[in-house]
Amino acid sequence: MTLPFPIAPDPDEMMAEKGRKLFAGPIDFLKGVVAMSGLPPADRLEVCFAGRSNVGKSSLINALTGRKALARASNTPGRTQEINYFTLGEERYLVDLPGYGYANAPLAKVEQWQRLLKQYLSGRQTLRRAFVLIDARHGIKAVDEEIMSLLDSAAVTFQCVLTKTDKVKAKDREAVLKQVRGKLSSHPAAFPEILLTSSEKGDGIATLRAIIAGLD
Repeated sequence: MTLPFPIAPDPDEMMAEKGRKLFAGPIDFLKGVVAMSGLPPADRLEVCFAGRSNVGKSSLINALTGRKALARASNTPGRTQEINYFTLGEERYLVDLPGYGYANAPLAKVEQWQRLLKQYLSGRQTLRRAFVLIDARHGIKAVDEEIMSLLDSAAVTFQCVLTKTDKVKAKDREAVLKQVRGKLSSHPAAFPEILLTSSEKGDGIATLRAIIAGLD
C-alpha cells in the first residue's frame, strides 16, 4: 500500500550535486519588501518559505544556504515583518515570508503583514513552490490551514516541510505524520511528498536543495 503524502526520497547523485552547487554559489540579501509595489521584477523563478512564528524558518534557511546569519533567527515571535528577498545565483529568488500566527506586535501591524502575505501569495506569477513549514512536535494547526487554503485558491503548489524532527521520538513521529497526511489530503495544491528536516542535524537539507534546484 502506498501512503498518501510519502516522505520525500533522498535525491540521486546528479540532483544532489545540482542542489549543492546552487547553494554553494552566491546568495545575497536583496531587499525587504513592505508593499506589493516594492517587489523586485518577476524575471526569474522563485520559491518562498512560510510558517508560524518560531517554527524554525530562519534556522532552516540558514542551514540550507550554509550561512549562519543570512536569515536572522530571533527568540521573539513575529520579528520578520517584511517579505525578505534573497538572490540564489542569477536564476532564482529565495523568499522568506513574515511569520504568521502569533506575533508580538500591535494588531494593526499584524493585519498589515497578513494582508501583504495574501496579496503576495495570490499575485506572484513566478512563484513556483511554497514550502510551508510545520513544527514536527505540534503538527498542522488551524492557522497553517488558513495559509494552505490561500495557496489552494491561488493555485500555488506548496510542499509541507516538517521542522525540528530531531526533537520528536520515533514512536511519536508516526502520530504526527498521520495528522499531517490527514490535513493535507483536503488541500488540492499540496505537493504529494512531505519533507522531514532538522536544521541542527542537517537532516533533509540536501533533499530540499535538490528539490529547489530541480524546479523549472
